[in-house]
Amino acid sequence: MRIISGIARGTKINTIENLSTRPTLDRVKEPLFSIIQAYIYDANVLDLFAGSGALGLESISRGAKKCIFCDKSFEVVKILKQNIKKTGFDEKSIVINKDYKKCLEQIKDEKLDIIFIDPPYRLDIAVDALKRILNLNLLSKDAIVIIETDDENRELQELENLNLNIEVKDVRKYGRVKLIFLHERG
Repeated sequence: MRIISGIARGTKINTIENLSTRPTLDRVKEPLFSIIQAYIYDANVLDLFAGSGALGLESISRGAKKCIFCDKSFEVVKILKQNIKKTGFDEKSIVINKDYKKCLEQIKDEKLDIIFIDPPYRLDIAVDALKRILNLNLLSKDAIVIIETDDENRELQELENLNLNIEVKDVRKYGRVKLIFLHERG
């Protein structure tokens, strides 16, 4: 696992190999960041369910202003902090070691440009996280939300059933991994 592009390009990222974490693979990160590149410069980013922090760190490396990293696992946050130090992004990083619901409440005054929602697949909480983000009005104008899932049909059905003020702009498939790109309806 490494930073693909930008000022920290080539920096190796530490990960925890266990069932609760599933780092986004480079073969998924490359097309993901090609799609969202226009949103990154000077962006405020939230890497919810951050794990190693690979998505948020990649964003900072490519020009994001700051990233809020959230993960509830103390063990995972230790690795995340090592990765932040390794990349030299301490001043652009905020780490919150809490459950996603408490984290979102804590940052309720933020306006975010890019949000990565990448929970453990088996938990089926991505849409709940999105609902909370919308209810707290965390999105800036023209923000983009990316959900990583292994079952896009489940996520899309939940989104449709909730009738949220959000629309699906794109869905991309990379083997088992599916990325759903969302924008607030405007």
